[in-house]
Amino acid sequence: MEGQKNRLSPADLTNFILGLIYILSLSLANASVAEADTNSPLSTYIIQVRKPTVKQSSTPEDLDTFYRSFLPTTATSSHQEQRMVHSYRHALSGFAAKLTAEEAKAIREKDGVLYVRPEKVLSLHTTHTPDFLGLHQGVGLWKDSNYGKGVIIGVLDTGIFPDHPSFSDTGVPPPPAKWKGRCDFNGTSCNNKLIGARSFLGSSNTVAQAAPPYDGEGHGTHTSSTAAGAFVRNAGVFGNANGIAIGIAPLAHLAIYKACDILGCFDSNVLAGLDAAIEDGVDVLSISLGGSSQRFFDDLLATSAFAATQKGIFVSCSAGNKGPSSFTLSSEAPWILTVGASSIDRSIKATAQLGNGQEFDGETLYQPHDFHPAPLPLVYPRDCLPGLLNRSEVQGKVVLCDSDEKGRVEKGKWVKDAGGVAMILVNDVTAGYTTFAEAHVLPAVHVSYVAGRQIKRYLSTASAPKATILFKGTQIIGRSVSPAVTFFSSRGPNVQSPGILKPDIIGPGLNILAGWPFPIDKSTDKKHAFNVIGGTSMSCPHLSGVAALLKSAHPDWSPAAIKSAIITYPSYKKGLPIVDEKPYPANIFSTGAGHVNASKAVDPGLVYDIRPTDYVPYLCGLNYTDSEVEIIVRKKVTCSSIKSIPDYQLNYPSISVRFEGTVTKVSSRYRSVIDPIMGLDSIVVYPRDLVFTKENQTASYRVDFTRRIDRKPTSETAYAQGAIRWVSAQHSVRTPVAVVLVFE
Repeated sequence: MEGQKNRLSPADLTNFILGLIYILSLSLANASVAEADTNSPLSTYIIQVRKPTVKQSSTPEDLDTFYRSFLPTTATSSHQEQRMVHSYRHALSGFAAKLTAEEAKAIREKDGVLYVRPEKVLSLHTTHTPDFLGLHQGVGLWKDSNYGKGVIIGVLDTGIFPDHPSFSDTGVPPPPAKWKGRCDFNGTSCNNKLIGARSFLGSSNTVAQAAPPYDGEGHGTHTSSTAAGAFVRNAGVFGNANGIAIGIAPLAHLAIYKACDILGCFDSNVLAGLDAAIEDGVDVLSISLGGSSQRFFDDLLATSAFAATQKGIFVSCSAGNKGPSSFTLSSEAPWILTVGASSIDRSIKATAQLGNGQEFDGETLYQPHDFHPAPLPLVYPRDCLPGLLNRSEVQGKVVLCDSDEKGRVEKGKWVKDAGGVAMILVNDVTAGYTTFAEAHVLPAVHVSYVAGRQIKRYLSTASAPKATILFKGTQIIGRSVSPAVTFFSSRGPNVQSPGILKPDIIGPGLNILAGWPFPIDKSTDKKHAFNVIGGTSMSCPHLSGVAALLKSAHPDWSPAAIKSAIITYPSYKKGLPIVDEKPYPANIFSTGAGHVNASKAVDPGLVYDIRPTDYVPYLCGLNYTDSEVEIIVRKKVTCSSIKSIPDYQLNYPSISVRFEGTVTKVSSRYRSVIDPIMGLDSIVVYPRDLVFTKENQTASYRVDFTRRIDRKPTSETAYAQGAIRWVSAQHSVRTPVAVVLVFE
């Protein structure tokens, strides 16, 4: 939250310190958006109404009758059933209906209506990683959690390919008695692993209307198998990334809610899937999709996620793929775990070798064994696009292409169609060192921006430039260069609530091997198909799986306690910072708390806990109106009668504050240890020790940051970042700190 501007005499400015109190409570723990088309006669609108009485909602039929009472007479004809798209019971109080603009306006004017707006389209944020995360058979978190046994992960995505071996139920017990869901595949497709599957594309609230939720895109199968896939031997693609594929919580159950297809994710369908997941009794929701930043009451994903949190469901969402620019996050609400993407320590390696002997390492998934590595003429056409590639220029040659939003694999297709023999794909400055291992259609290698610049320099100076590609297969490159934040991973600061640090955490999201509904390698049996793809869509289910493991190990933990354990125990390489795509040390608005450390989170020592009711004074502190808060919490609220708090005083496991002028003082027995926070004059934590005498006891502490006003940074905005750690004989609980200093 922004501090207050103060008018002081010049003599006072040097030593003036603005004060702001930040108090946290710790508990001792036991062991992109597009508007739908509203120009057509009928468009889908989402209508939220005041929560109905018990009598009005005692049965689904009563609730439908109540919702239909809000439809104008023009929509209550014999075609009424077709006008109602979805009826919601848990995610929000309301429904989706096909309406004209005039009908939507009429509904807005009715008593009890809180919100009417046209639906939007959300976008998808499109195995070695368990080992990379420190998960090993028979020890640590996998052992303590029994591999996630008994926990239900709900996945909102493009559906699933149910016959994939990643969804075998060998060793998986029947679902818990609380499970209420259903399977819309045939009777043999669902089992003790895949316990539920439904589609919400269009009107599909009833079994008669439901279409089988088959995955036609691959995204849903990939994310589901990442979160909770079974052990599958001999996994790999084109002979690379070979080994045993396994999800993060391999004995957890999966419930699939298809809300997306090739056209995207209409939020009326996403809302219907969330509503069903809450009703069905899932424990964790994995949502690899989202839109742009919106106020929380205006963001249906945020409001429905809050409803899930009220029911004790942990919600994990992808941060978005709009990096490396700042202020690009999706899912900024504090009740959501927001996950950014990092690289892993495996490379599917290939090398561009130039005629002068220089070599530049990169990656590719397709590594043909019959490609002869003799040097060939190297050319750099104006653009690698159909119609712009001159066959006489590229035929029989290695073609250098710039990687951009026009598609990397697609460029290879166009080069091949024009007669090119191989392709070297080079990054622009934005993508930096982030390279993708993809299923190219011709011999190819994707290299960094720095490598591309040197290759272009060679092209401009050599009289007869030549190049070839050397394919080197799968290599473990070591943690010295990983994890690194990928260029596409969306960055903070948090637009809607600057006092909440986002993203919360980063996890594996680049070149991830997981299940796929159809073979990329044509020699592969369809049932054993895998693919390697990247995006924050891939990092999100890794954290969903970690949350399932923690829930299995600690069934009584709240969503906030699980999140706290994840955030306060990140993984850091000794003496080496996490880098970004440049690669420079990544700032806190790229990494959040840091990289997930699954093996440590099971025994955090201390947790920051938040009850759903604790969010009410926080929401009032965002200066939301009573009705705007009611949209989120689904009950009447009078902010004037509540002691509201600024967002930075929410009991969150990180500290993020913003001040204008100079700053500052922020308040927020374990002995406190302060990691270096450069850019501030001093930082004081008191009390210095936090003393607990029993489990689940709480204690508060305060932190004062100070900076003199005459110490201006070199740029208009400066960030101070670091951490506070509470250290005992057994634990080191890390709270990341970000202070934004703004000078005019």
